[in-house]
Amino acid sequence: LEFRRVLFRSSPSGRSASSCFPCIPRPCPHEKLLQSACGSGECATRRAAGRTMPSETLKGHIAMGAAAVIWGLMSPVSKLVMQQGEVSSASLATLRLLGAAILFWLASAFVPGEPIKRKHRLPLFYASLFGIIFNQMAFTVGVGFTSPADAAIITTITPVLTMILAAFVLREMVTGKKIIGVCASAIGAILLVSGSGGRAAALPGDNNLLGDILCLASQCSVAVYFVFFKNLIGRYSPVTLLKWMFTYAAAACLPFTFREVGSIHYSALPAQTWLGIAYVVALATFVSYICLSFAQQRLKPTAVSMYNYCQPVIASFVAVMWGMDHFGWMKVLSVLLVFTGVLLVTGTRGKRAVQEQ
Repeated sequence: LEFRRVLFRSSPSGRSASSCFPCIPRPCPHEKLLQSACGSGECATRRAAGRTMPSETLKGHIAMGAAAVIWGLMSPVSKLVMQQGEVSSASLATLRLLGAAILFWLASAFVPGEPIKRKHRLPLFYASLFGIIFNQMAFTVGVGFTSPADAAIITTITPVLTMILAAFVLREMVTGKKIIGVCASAIGAILLVSGSGGRAAALPGDNNLLGDILCLASQCSVAVYFVFFKNLIGRYSPVTLLKWMFTYAAAACLPFTFREVGSIHYSALPAQTWLGIAYVVALATFVSYICLSFAQQRLKPTAVSMYNYCQPVIASFVAVMWGMDHFGWMKVLSVLLVFTGVLLVTGTRGKRAVQEQ
């Protein structure tokens, strides 16, 4: 206030400071009126945050939508890679982890260095366990024991688990629109999967109960990763975070799968298989996990997990385009339910969020 009084004094030329500096308001005898006329820095900061928040949220939704599209295409591409019989599911998952770790380390050479604090190294290892190892390995092995339809139906539980954990851990508000949206998308995903061929015939080596348990454990680990490690993810850039996470994951999986990976005759693999492996490693892992980490820093865990429902929709569209399936009224209804639920959840804003903005 004393500094403002000095500015408000007359200038040597006889003009007031208000005329010399038009941006400075006239002096007010009362402090509250002066603050209201000049505007406090805190209010200006909140107004600036309110202007930038919608754009950042939109960027997060775009990034998560791109990741959902890439992951939706990964299922048919992975089937094309493994149907030759030379690359197993465990080998493909290991190649995915190892290739992504190499790509992230190469990418880190083109971004500013960012050291990991000592207190964050162990939590980062736990994040790689829940977000990568338990997620990918448990689901990949589980699909080998159970039917793809059962595995796809089990994935619909991820947003429900994420919403429950976020409500208890992060105090995220659970509104009626969120509950209706999650249930609508779950019903749509189940109708879509159940109407795409039903249960496959059991093979001699199948164990549906074990496969279902592994797939359920995979989805539980994803929900834990979305909720418990949200604050850790926001502290570092996506490249720095993911290069260490995939390095930990590859180092943990290689001792168990290196023999299977080493037994592949790489020189005899056709070009189509190599292209499929490149897609799984470069796009479905490297690019998609960057988009996921980018979105996690800008969206709530429930909104991020809701894009899990878009993957069977995208996979169904690809199957129809490739002549592997047909498009009927049941698929239209399922798609409408899925996207209606996603819009309800991502468009829900509680009173607390409005007041903060």
